Amino acid sequence: MIDMHNLENIAMGAAVLGTGGGGDPYVGKLMAMAAIEKYGPVTLLSPDEVGDDDWTVAASMMGAPSVMIEKIPSGTEVIRAFEAIRDYSQKEIKALYPIEVGGVNSVVPIVLGAMTGLPVVDIDGMGRAFPEAQMVTFHLAGKQSAPMSIADEKGNTLIVNGIESIWNERIGRAALIAMGGSVMTCDYLMQGRDLKASGIHNTLTLAENIGEKVHSLRRQNQNPITALLDVLGGKLLFEGKISNLLRRNTGGFTKGEAYFEGINSYQGKRAMIGFQNEFLVAKVDDEIVTTTPDLITALDLETGFPITTEVLRYGSRVALIAIPCDPKWRTEKGIQVAGPRYFGYDIDYTPLSV
Repeated sequence: MIDMHNLENIAMGAAVLGTGGGGDPYVGKLMAMAAIEKYGPVTLLSPDEVGDDDWTVAASMMGAPSVMIEKIPSGTEVIRAFEAIRDYSQKEIKALYPIEVGGVNSVVPIVLGAMTGLPVVDIDGMGRAFPEAQMVTFHLAGKQSAPMSIADEKGNTLIVNGIESIWNERIGRAALIAMGGSVMTCDYLMQGRDLKASGIHNTLTLAENIGEKVHSLRRQNQNPITALLDVLGGKLLFEGKISNLLRRNTGGFTKGEAYFEGINSYQGKRAMIGFQNEFLVAKVDDEIVTTTPDLITALDLETGFPITTEVLRYGSRVALIAIPCDPKWRTEKGIQVAGPRYFGYDIDYTPLSV
């Protein structure tokens, strides 16, 4: 059962795995806390507990994470999105799952699970966060995001039936701009056998374990960064303070670059990370050190807490770390869908070596 204690740890761990994106985990945590307080704890199912014929659906926030900070969800969007896809599909939905284990989108299904009484499955489609609807392992396996339901805080709902997942992304992105820059969605309606075959298993449990480690070490006044690297098989890329920040909202995304001046053992060096909702590429001096689909995460140098793209601040002291992605993303199709060239970087993907 996911209760207040589990939720705190899941939100923290998901912010680490969210690679700077997925929406503000603090906002998501508050939404889930309110839902659990009102409706009670939510059942978490292991993937094996889902019936092969059971219908499942993902619930998530879509849009620019920085917009969500100013346009706080009303709390009704996600249930409207769920009702819209249920009524349109005429399917009896038995379980929910997160589209990504990053930021707010790790807990949106928990909010909906509390409201509907449905269980949440310990599985997702990324093992991290990505900015577009087709950037999931379900798409790599040939599954479609359509029909996709979209709901905003005003009461508007929409069903998008794109011919491919990338068309759902394009049409949905245009709609969410008209709806204010952030919406709630339900998509990738599929049966249990397909969810289990194409998803990344036990990622909410991983997020909870990360959060437990971070909170435990902070209670002991210890910095959790080294421990996180051990738990995740990660690599320290850089330590520095933010010297310049270029951030803008465009096309329904938060895009930009953050620049760092080195401190500690990185004194005299410089770094840069580029992002589109999530951190996509990291450069130290003139060398590319990590790119998507491997994970790039920014941690507060003192607390070890993750920092999302929308709360990067000039002067912040940050540790940049990299974490290997799930093997599904290192396939030819995975790199084509979410590698650096898709995002406009003229570089090839080189797997992270730890």
